[in-house]
Amino acid sequence: MPTPEAESTHGEIVTAISDGLVALLKEYYGRGPSHTKSYYQDDLVVCILRGGFSRVEQTLLDGGRGSAVIGQRMEFQEVMRERFEEVIRTATGRPVIGFMSGNQQHPDMMCEVFILGPTDLVDEDELPR
Repeated sequence: MPTPEAESTHGEIVTAISDGLVALLKEYYGRGPSHTKSYYQDDLVVCILRGGFSRVEQTLLDGGRGSAVIGQRMEFQEVMRERFEEVIRTATGRPVIGFMSGNQQHPDMMCEVFILGPTDLVDEDELPR
C-alpha cells in the first residue's frame, strides 16, 4: 500500500502539516495562530506559527510576565508532543524521531521542528525501541 507521501504532492503535505497544527492549537488554546508556514525537506519539517496568544497570555505579556507565557507554552508543547507528532506522521507517512519547539514574543512566533526517520543524523542504535 502506498504511503501518504507517495500519494500526495509536496504542497498537499505542507498544507496538511500547517492545517493540522493550527487545528490542534485552536482545539486546546481556544484560538489558533493567524499565520502559519510549513517547510518539508528531506528528513526535516519546520512549522512557523504567528499569533494566537490567549487572552490570559496576552494579559500576562501586557503585565510584563512574558517569561511565564513562554514557560507555560513550553510545558504545553511537551504535553502535546504525541499529538503534534501524529500530525506529522499522518501528513508525511514517516516516523518522527525528534521534536523541538521554541517561542518568542516580539514578534510573536512559535517554531515547531521535527526530524523524520530514516535519517543519517541518528544511528539506528540510538533510536528508542
